[in-house]
Amino acid sequence: MKRILIIGCSGAGKSSLARELGARLNLPVHHLDRLWWLPGWVENSRENFDVKLAEILKTDQWVLDGNYVRTLPERLKYADTVIFLDYSRTRCLFRVLKRSVRYHGKVRPDMAEGCPERFDWEFLCYIWNFDRDMRPRVEAALNGFPGQIVRLKTPQETAAFFPKKNTSRQSFS
Repeated sequence: MKRILIIGCSGAGKSSLARELGARLNLPVHHLDRLWWLPGWVENSRENFDVKLAEILKTDQWVLDGNYVRTLPERLKYADTVIFLDYSRTRCLFRVLKRSVRYHGKVRPDMAEGCPERFDWEFLCYIWNFDRDMRPRVEAALNGFPGQIVRLKTPQETAAFFPKKNTSRQSFS
């Protein structure tokens, strides 16, 4: 595993797993949210985003987390492994609500500078409708991927797949 994509619904723990894998495998970690968002929650242009993404994809090693389904086919051309955190909608919603409280008014480690955490109904609707709206597009993009696809449905499966060095506390729950 040298070029790893981590995908899944928002709140599944993609960024946390990316940081953990990057540290354990000594791979650079890139969060797509950092490429897309500019300070003040302003969206980057597709062109700028695509240029930055292309630079990362052409490097030899990386862990890349985020959905951005529009670019998934391009990312799959370079990846050797996809980890799909296929968690339930209720788990993802709970985690996003918990994250909103924990980081309220602060910038998360995986987010672009100048984008403090906020409560957003539109985002919660995106999570609620992920299985209906996004999953079919993700599954279609994954169809025929020649690399390894690891589908993890619970934090316990994630922990078993890649146990932490210190097993007294799991960060994937």
